[in-house]
Amino acid sequence: VQLQASGGGLVHAGGSLRLSCAASGRTFSNYAMGWFRQAPGKVRECVSGISASGRSTYYVDSVKGRFTISRDNTKNTMYLQMNSLIPEDTAVYYCAQSSLISVVTHAGGIDYWGQGTLVTVSS
Repeated sequence: VQLQASGGGLVHAGGSLRLSCAASGRTFSNYAMGWFRQAPGKVRECVSGISASGRSTYYVDSVKGRFTISRDNTKNTMYLQMNSLIPEDTAVYYCAQSSLISVVTHAGGIDYWGQGTLVTVSS
């Protein structure tokens, strides 16, 4: 399995970015997916997750109302639309694929990780 994350960059506070994660290697629609982030000196946290079907989603409290996760099972791609970005969102963002179909809310069950894409939000 390969997960290729893209879309990171430098943005001013209040701006937007859209992350993408292209997956290959096994049937994409059979597995839940998630976005994780890790800021310098902090533990990796699950920012958002989506079930295999796309019908169930999860968001950490700090991003609710600002981030939207989605997936296109016909394109084997997951997205994270990030709006109203704040400096605290600065981190390396990783996409991940679970071994399960149920929505991802933590790293348990994750068996594949992408390479990470850096998001930097300036104040």
